Amino acid sequence: MPRTEQRAEGAGPFTTRLTWHPPDGSTAVWESRPARRRGTIAVRPPGSPATRHISASEIALRRLRRLNVTAATAFIVGGALFAVGAGIARFGSGDATTCASVYFAGGLFFNTGGYVSLLQVINAPRHVPGGEGRLVTHGWHWWSYEPARVDWLSAFVLFAGTLVFAVDLLDSFLQGLSVQQINRLIWAPDVIGCVLFLVSGHLAFVEICHGRLCVRRRSPGWWIVAVNQLGSVLFMVSALVAFTRPSTGSLINAAIADWATLTGASCFSLGGLLQLYEHP
Repeated sequence: MPRTEQRAEGAGPFTTRLTWHPPDGSTAVWESRPARRRGTIAVRPPGSPATRHISASEIALRRLRRLNVTAATAFIVGGALFAVGAGIARFGSGDATTCASVYFAGGLFFNTGGYVSLLQVINAPRHVPGGEGRLVTHGWHWWSYEPARVDWLSAFVLFAGTLVFAVDLLDSFLQGLSVQQINRLIWAPDVIGCVLFLVSGHLAFVEICHGRLCVRRRSPGWWIVAVNQLGSVLFMVSALVAFTRPSTGSLINAAIADWATLTGASCFSLGGLLQLYEHP
């Protein structure tokens, strides 16, 4: 009896693309990001040079649309508030409490965007093993543990990064801290959050490029990942130069910290805007 041929691609333990060749001569291709973000799987019928995209159920598509709009809007607003906070800090149009309050509000939107991004992965339609060329939708879940999936791991690390940032933003309201306390309670969580954002972005590139270096100029997903990763790099630059010197009690470079935060936050707002065009 003829058997379905299957080829898996990815990096390390992660599978990001599956190609099936059923006995009838058709070809079905499942890719992690298009399947979970757009709810589609590519199928080429026997003897046809054209590839068509088979969508998940309408219930799944409505679910994905709501989650996509919510996550995108959260990152747009969160990035904008961070940019405003950096502007307040740089141009001195408000006191430290005002600046911290704006940053904290932006952080809440980042928390929301991070968790909804995780929900997108958890509740995405799944492919059917065996080459049937279709996606199935399971019931709604608020949480899952799937570290063997690179999309889940990327989203989880991103969400964890937003929670670490929340610690940093809460501690920024504390008054009368010594230099050592500032570096331990505010600067250290900031750096850890930036590292988690960078790791999440790297995993997102692994997913979309299947473990290889790639530039996909016509892919909205690639541009979203690239712009967000640039924002994460700028956030890391801001965090590193925001270290408070014990000898002087001042930042390494406050101007670079503010400008890097402002431009990095703008990248996340732009990434959220682009995400609206990667809809199911």
